[in-house]
Amino acid sequence: MASSTQNPPHHLSTPHGATAAPPPTPSAQPNLSSNNATLPDALSHLLHRLPPTLSLSLSTRRRSSSTTTTATPPVINLSDPTPPLHSASTQLGYFHLTPHHPISPHLPPAAESAALSLFNLPHHRKKLLFPNTWPLGYDSLDNEDDDDDVSTAGESFCLDSSCSAESAIESDIDLGSLRELGSEMEKLGLKVMEELGSVVGFESPGKDDPTRLCSLLWVSDGMNKPGRVYPYVIGLHYQMRCQKYSLLSDSGWANVSGQADSVLVTLGDIAQVWSNGKLKKVRGIPMPISMDANDNNNSSCITMSLLITLPLESTVSPLIPGLDINAIEEYHEDGIDSITKTGKRSLFRSFSFEDYAWRVYHERLLFKDPLVRYRV
Repeated sequence: MASSTQNPPHHLSTPHGATAAPPPTPSAQPNLSSNNATLPDALSHLLHRLPPTLSLSLSTRRRSSSTTTTATPPVINLSDPTPPLHSASTQLGYFHLTPHHPISPHLPPAAESAALSLFNLPHHRKKLLFPNTWPLGYDSLDNEDDDDDVSTAGESFCLDSSCSAESAIESDIDLGSLRELGSEMEKLGLKVMEELGSVVGFESPGKDDPTRLCSLLWVSDGMNKPGRVYPYVIGLHYQMRCQKYSLLSDSGWANVSGQADSVLVTLGDIAQVWSNGKLKKVRGIPMPISMDANDNNNSSCITMSLLITLPLESTVSPLIPGLDINAIEEYHEDGIDSITKTGKRSLFRSFSFEDYAWRVYHERLLFKDPLVRYRV
């Protein structure tokens, strides 16, 4: 069975020391004379060498409402003997877990209150408490200065599993509820991943060795604001109230109806590669949308998402047993169909997770599928 984590894991549990340098430039420089080399490849390598503050980003403007559909995700209860995971994951790439998920009902309100306290901190203190050590730390899409009066729209905190801040000055910041919520969502996500693997036919690398996976708690504040894009296997997004969310799936933009006290599950790009293209995916994190221009309820803008993802040193490749990952051939008229049916050929090349994550995060390829270049 092909492995997605062939190298020793890179732990993200204690990242908040000195600010980390950008990831190292890949040893293999782009060869523009190669058949596989393209201008985007060369640009990606160039951007990888730049500090994050100098990286270019594409427009984050959403598509017009005329291209957005309204969707009602299926509701799945994992305690059912045969939950309809296959149709939801292979046709949509997202679904609701409700009403019998195991997350304690007292945790989400407490975690949301803790998140609000973070966003209410002065801007300079947010940066001091949570220095940017990619992908962890404090990030503001709209603000590049230390003005404490700037708008908070588009802010986010990416936290590790321990929700740690700079210990010297965190004594008055209580993140215990966020940490507990992240832990419970992580357990639920691993269970969903195991169920998906059994349905689609792959075995999660974290089943026997949890260090081959890692979790990030992404707390965002901003209505109608597309946030950063980071690769993940499964995303769990706790919904405190009945509110619509907008997400970008393989089928295009969709406004997804919300359900109070439910968990919206989205399948990410890594899950699609692991399944050899069988699973649909969602790019990035669903964002809350306001139907009322006068909605000033700060708590309604906050999203709390748990992303189960990979350590940076991982190599990503399909995990379907029996695939010949090294067999790359020129397809004929019905080649793709026959390979999909037999499952004997990999539809994706193996690639470095670190390089891929750096590219999609800093270039913010929201409208262009970043997996295209790795398809066979």
